[in-house]
Amino acid sequence: MRPTVAIIGRPNVGKSTLFNRMVGKRLALVDDQPGVTRDRREGDGELLGIEFRIIDTAGFEDEDPASLPGRMRAQTEAAVREADVALFMIDARAGVTPLDEEVARWLRSSGTPIVLLANKAEGRAAEPGIHEAMALGLGDPVPFSAEHGEGIADLFEALLPYIDRTDEGEGEDPDAPDAPLKLAVVGRPNAGKSTLINKLLGQDRLITGPEAGITRDSIAVEWLWADADGNQRPVRLIDTAGMRKRAKVQEKLEKLSVADALRAVDFAEVVVLLLDATKGLEVQDLKIADKVLQEGRALVIALNKWDVAENQSSLFNGVKGALDEGLAQVKGVPLLTVSAATGKGLDTLIRVAFETRDAWSRRVSTGQLNRWFERALEANPPPAPGGKRIKPRYVTQAKTRPPSFILFGTRVDLLPASYQRYLINGLRREFDFGAVPVRLTMRPSRNPFDRD
Repeated sequence: MRPTVAIIGRPNVGKSTLFNRMVGKRLALVDDQPGVTRDRREGDGELLGIEFRIIDTAGFEDEDPASLPGRMRAQTEAAVREADVALFMIDARAGVTPLDEEVARWLRSSGTPIVLLANKAEGRAAEPGIHEAMALGLGDPVPFSAEHGEGIADLFEALLPYIDRTDEGEGEDPDAPDAPLKLAVVGRPNAGKSTLINKLLGQDRLITGPEAGITRDSIAVEWLWADADGNQRPVRLIDTAGMRKRAKVQEKLEKLSVADALRAVDFAEVVVLLLDATKGLEVQDLKIADKVLQEGRALVIALNKWDVAENQSSLFNGVKGALDEGLAQVKGVPLLTVSAATGKGLDTLIRVAFETRDAWSRRVSTGQLNRWFERALEANPPPAPGGKRIKPRYVTQAKTRPPSFILFGTRVDLLPASYQRYLINGLRREFDFGAVPVRLTMRPSRNPFDRD
């Protein structure tokens, strides 16, 4: 395991900016508004050649444990407990505040090694704050600028005793059968996404509550699922912010959160669209599903809160019919019933997700493809629009994830959409692709002497 570094501090001192700099990309949302980060977010960090796991935490606030800020604080405390070293960040320009002093007292008693980081230290305005930080009893502060990257060498030197370990892990092959299943959970606000992931993990890893829209960042958590044979299979669970109708998304921060959720879909292999069974299927759900399929991701739909749903049989049939009608490009997307509160149906959900990834990753030999292709042409010859013959010659699979095929021949770009659907549906049935996206590209002959 790589060593773990947790970033701690009161709200708006620059923790997420430092996290983004360490992981080398804008994974955490950053805004001038304090309290943007709520769940603890993990990433693979790197500092001058040393690699480690880094955790961005919510701003430390002194609030009732039952309140949302109080639950955020509990997540921060858990991150410190599991870290090899904690980076305690203060705002050097603002100086040491009473809350900084409280956090420092708690950190001194935590048993976790602490590196004191004086952020926003560029310029003379930060000098008094740096001197004040020496009184916190955590050693000399490291002057730093997360925004500009100043002080990297000093930070490296301070962290080196805790993070300099040899990591001999091999690179991850996404096509390997034992590679982690990248599973994103998406849906409207308050559908139960974080509750579902917490139930799978068996711990309150993500903050939940009656308030809609608690999750802002897309949070990835590593987990092992035991299949029916008792094998431990790795899963990377990705929780995302709730996606509301575009017209209702007004705040800048919520727009960033929704964009972050859409990026999480790009990184996923299988996406679970979680519906609230007490509210049924809405147009926004179909839009989210369509977006997932357009991105070429495998889709599984789960009706959550099934334990409290009324008229279950008619509800299930109604949702299934609406999905078949609303997702015309893909028929038969898996529709499951689950309860994130009780755990019912979650094991089936993960099993179906693995099966769906298998179909999404399936490769078919050119020989098998063209034997099917000849039968398909014989059973239903292509039309001749405008009296011009279309002569499909052969088909080959260009790639997997999603399965993508190229059809070569004369004037195949003139094949009507209905005939292309006939071929795609035939591919699905013959090679058991199920409801994963299947793409078919037409590649017409460019030979100017090919007139037949």
